[in-house]
Amino acid sequence: MKKVWILALLLSATCTGFAQQKGEWRVRLRGTVVAPDASATISTIGGSADISTTVIPELDFTYFLTKNFSANLILGTTRHKITATQTALGDVNVGKVWLLPPTLTFLYHAPVAKGVLPYIGAGVNYTIFYGAKNGPAIAKTDYENKFAFAAQVGSDFDIAKNLFLNVDVKKIWLRTDATITTQPGVAGGATVVANTKIDPWLISIGIGKRF
Repeated sequence: MKKVWILALLLSATCTGFAQQKGEWRVRLRGTVVAPDASATISTIGGSADISTTVIPELDFTYFLTKNFSANLILGTTRHKITATQTALGDVNVGKVWLLPPTLTFLYHAPVAKGVLPYIGAGVNYTIFYGAKNGPAIAKTDYENKFAFAAQVGSDFDIAKNLFLNVDVKKIWLRTDATITTQPGVAGGATVVANTKIDPWLISIGIGKRF
């Protein structure tokens, strides 16, 4: 992460410094590392959960409500492998599932140098779980869609009149209840409920354009 910020600061050395304006739109396309900070409480069989880290493309749209305040909508979708760990059945491959987590935040922007526009803010996330693929021992999985609180910090670095580099970090405090039923030959087809903490970090770098 330190290297990402150093790269951004070096690129900003060539900035020409174009101030943001009320009514301005900014669109960013970023590569994003989605790193869950996962754990779970699982009924009946005990244990916890491990959720894989993945890398995705992410698109966001920012609209400046005033010169220093904006609304930011983040779009992307990500697929993760889920493993129930240290259960009475050992480590169980639960399968894979897609997450669609649109996130709306409100940001405060405070220029600190010519062409450098950092921001900080918070908002709400709603995560939709879809496209679940069950592991070999699993007959059925059901994930509950959930709202979550989100926080965001980052900065734009001007590199041309309408182009800028962006570095961004988000944290989403996401929980879900997963209902999992094993195959009939595994624990007699037991159904368990996993109260799961996902809490992903989203670490991004990309390019943006102002309109």
